[in-house]
Amino acid sequence: MPYRARLGSETFRFDSLADLLAKATPLRSGDQLAGIAAHSTAQRVAARLALADLPLATFLQQPVVPDEADEVSRLIADSHDAAAFAPVAHLTVGALRDWLLGDAASTAALAALAPGLTPEMVAAVSKLMRNQDLIAVARKVRVVTRFRNTLGLPGTLAVRLQPNHPADHPAGIAASILDGLLYGAGDAVIGINPAADSVPALVDLLHLLDRLVQQHQIPTQTCVLTHVTNTLQAIDRGAPVDLVFQSIAGTQAANASFGINLPLLDEAHAAALSLKRGPLGDNCMYFETGQGSALSANAHHGVDQQTCEARAYAVARHFKPLLVNTVVGFIGPEYLYDGKQIIRAGLEDHFCGKLLGLPMGCDICYTNHAEADADDMDNLLVLLATAGLNFMMGVPGADDVMLNYQSTSFHDALFVRQLLGLRRAPEFEAWLQRQGLTDAQGRLRPAEALPALADGFAQLLQGPDA
Repeated sequence: MPYRARLGSETFRFDSLADLLAKATPLRSGDQLAGIAAHSTAQRVAARLALADLPLATFLQQPVVPDEADEVSRLIADSHDAAAFAPVAHLTVGALRDWLLGDAASTAALAALAPGLTPEMVAAVSKLMRNQDLIAVARKVRVVTRFRNTLGLPGTLAVRLQPNHPADHPAGIAASILDGLLYGAGDAVIGINPAADSVPALVDLLHLLDRLVQQHQIPTQTCVLTHVTNTLQAIDRGAPVDLVFQSIAGTQAANASFGINLPLLDEAHAAALSLKRGPLGDNCMYFETGQGSALSANAHHGVDQQTCEARAYAVARHFKPLLVNTVVGFIGPEYLYDGKQIIRAGLEDHFCGKLLGLPMGCDICYTNHAEADADDMDNLLVLLATAGLNFMMGVPGADDVMLNYQSTSFHDALFVRQLLGLRRAPEFEAWLQRQGLTDAQGRLRPAEALPALADGFAQLLQGPDA
């Protein structure tokens, strides 16, 4: 079905709902690469005018990727909650924007609405919003999850401690973990991207993380970010798996390029639940996403990369995850060209994920060949933390020596927590105080007052590989 909008003396035509969404999207290199971006500013404005007048119910009648060709589309349709949608069912996309920015859209109202929204609805309304709108609405949304601690509470910002090592050397990993703990990082998860992909090596890493956490009774969760099939094998071998990790995308074909489908994720979710390792809750999945993943797999079906990204959140939502992380600048400048595009994408992803009821974090990052730098990441960090981000990355020196990209550091987390008065997960913060690492206000204590945690780490690493 075509859509039309008149701008001045010119009438613009958009051939389908997917075309309308793509043309209304803020400029980004990925949509240009796909050949679906607006050809001019005038065409983009016209698309937004047409989109603003579109009834929300249209998205329930016209899937952007046909149901018969895509299990993600079927999941979106099957999981839609009509009763939750009812309060906004009469609205257009533009009217939804106005409602979201008004007082009626309280934290409680947005939580109740989440099951009634589809990814395409939230992607559509985000295209009509300025950055300040995305921040103002997302800040009202709170998504709380639990495993060994409680994440997402008001006034908190958690940190994933990312101790990657180019050779998976236990001593190098442990040193990075110790470094992060001394800076008060690690409450979201201690998560390793492994250099090796053999299951025995992954099992060794899982046991290493578990020993460190158990000996020091650290109230956090651990994860080795490997393919879900490897994690299933590790569980079969008795490995201490807290969280199951997987990268996901917004179409069935894109997920197939990752070697996954919904039944496989169901199997992994059930396996993790069966271990019952979370004393406070059973949110045991960790997903990562990123704008451009469907396009890079040639699996976008003509849908713009931001809408595809929002569709990935429908996959995540189905499994009630502890953490969802948009790795916003990692794929490269072919998809998000510069700092401005990365900042906008990060705010969009956080807004869309939160509206859909997800515990959104962000790897605020860029690759070295993108037109971006650390100042851009500082800007996005402050904007997202103001918007109520659940968690961020903590990488030694902000430079990941295994994945070769630029992220955020333990110092960055310390800065933004102090700037905005944000605390850590309460159970983790209490542990830091018991260890003498922080005072009652969550501030790091002077170096001479710190305990010798390093001795305990060294004892765990004694042996031929230490």
